[in-house]
Amino acid sequence: MGEAAKALRPISLEEYLDREAQAQTKHELVEGFLHAMAGASRDHALLVTNLALVLGPLARRRGCRLFVADMKLKVGERTVYYPDLMVVCAPPPANPYYEEEPCLVVEVLSPTTEAIDRREKLWRYLSLPSLQGYILVHTQERRVELYRREGEQILYQATTEGELPLPCLEGNLPLAEAYAGVDLEAP
Repeated sequence: MGEAAKALRPISLEEYLDREAQAQTKHELVEGFLHAMAGASRDHALLVTNLALVLGPLARRRGCRLFVADMKLKVGERTVYYPDLMVVCAPPPANPYYEEEPCLVVEVLSPTTEAIDRREKLWRYLSLPSLQGYILVHTQERRVELYRREGEQILYQATTEGELPLPCLEGNLPLAEAYAGVDLEAP
């Protein structure tokens, strides 16, 4: 016999934060519904580490905070994500379990999350007035993409070599440092 059907209902931000504080697995909240997060590959984790090593000193010099993977980003009353990296220069919000005003968000792409990062998260992140840049970092090839706010426009830039400008940090992301030690030939 099958399991009895359960009625699904959206949960509030407060319920989500309470559940997440007790959870063994991290979840993102999308329009009130929980979505469990999968673990990352070695290359994904190495890219995040390399990016943190580059972004950290730049953020500190500007008086900003860099968060890696475990800080939530509230993008709506019923939607909360865990970006791979996030730079926040605004004062902290009252709630110590999430941020709301990043100036830069970075997602390292994986085959299972790339579509969400490119559509759902792109749209939601760019709707944040504080956001100056959204960066996508590929794991299957050496390629970094930047969506950058300039006035009312969103500009797109991609590169496979050299450096990429970092909005809000007054610096650049050298691709050689971002991809140091990453084996792009591995399956």
